[in-house]
Amino acid sequence: MGKFAPLHLGHEALIRRALDQCHEVVVLSWSNPEIPGSEPERRERWLHDRFPTVRAIVLAQERMNDLPPDAPRHLPRNDADPPELRQFCAKILSSLTVEPIDAVFTSESYGDAFARHLTAFYRQHEEDTAEVAHVLVDPDRIAVPISGTQLRSDLHALRHFLAPSVYASFVVRVCLLGGESSGKSSLAAALASHFGTIQVEEYGRDLWEERDGRLGFEDLLRIAETQISREETALRSANQFLFCDTSPLTTLHYSHVLFSRADPRLEQLADRNYPRVVLCAPDFDFVQDGTRLDATFRARQHAWLLAELARRKTPYFLAEGPLPLRVEAVARWLVERGS
Repeated sequence: MGKFAPLHLGHEALIRRALDQCHEVVVLSWSNPEIPGSEPERRERWLHDRFPTVRAIVLAQERMNDLPPDAPRHLPRNDADPPELRQFCAKILSSLTVEPIDAVFTSESYGDAFARHLTAFYRQHEEDTAEVAHVLVDPDRIAVPISGTQLRSDLHALRHFLAPSVYASFVVRVCLLGGESSGKSSLAAALASHFGTIQVEEYGRDLWEERDGRLGFEDLLRIAETQISREETALRSANQFLFCDTSPLTTLHYSHVLFSRADPRLEQLADRNYPRVVLCAPDFDFVQDGTRLDATFRARQHAWLLAELARRKTPYFLAEGPLPLRVEAVARWLVERGS
């Protein structure tokens, strides 16, 4: 049991030890108050991704009324007295598991008292219940020298203590928008280099070139879905920020421009949330690369994006000027906003 805020490789080593020795493993997790960045939904996703065979019981106060009638209705605080915490766990486990717990696996000294409390709790109902064992795993943190407190103090510097799928939850997706020849691809690459991370290139351009500029209506949805899929994959390799060259919102615009309509699914994907949005200003001469229309169309695109961002109440940073100034300004804005 634990907060798993976040789920790190030390926790994983503990769970694997339990999996090696047990037929069934129950992982119990809660935090009161919740720790930002490690909300219940994230903890559930981490545990399911990393350990699909364990039974993960992730509690939150708003979920307590959904538990069986004999379960507690209130989460104890993280700083509650140990006897209160032990009794809470005993009642939760008794309510949600069919058989008594055989062993508890911890890396902490509290495990002995917890195992004794569980034994006494079960014996109130069945006197011949076997003693609950305590399996102590790496208490000195030699195998995995990290703690949740340490990680939260500098998560990005210590990301090697997190599985890629867990660290991906903390990578900030930065979406770069702009009309044709507004410098967003160059800015995405430059920002990725500045922060020592990666970018997701524009799939629509790749498909356009592959098809010699001939796209069908159904291709627009494919572009948006592929772009998102590439982002989700890249999150596992990024460092702090992932720079996304365009978004389904841009694809939606092209669908209306080219076909005067859009697939309903594309309309939904255009609502995809990006924690940080950068809009590139069309403030330099239009450059024709053979795939673009003209400066007039670029201006219309920019106006459309401005209107859509306002309509959707999406905050954004306007990147202006030469590339070096854009990189400096956007980087400063991202650092000030934090992760």
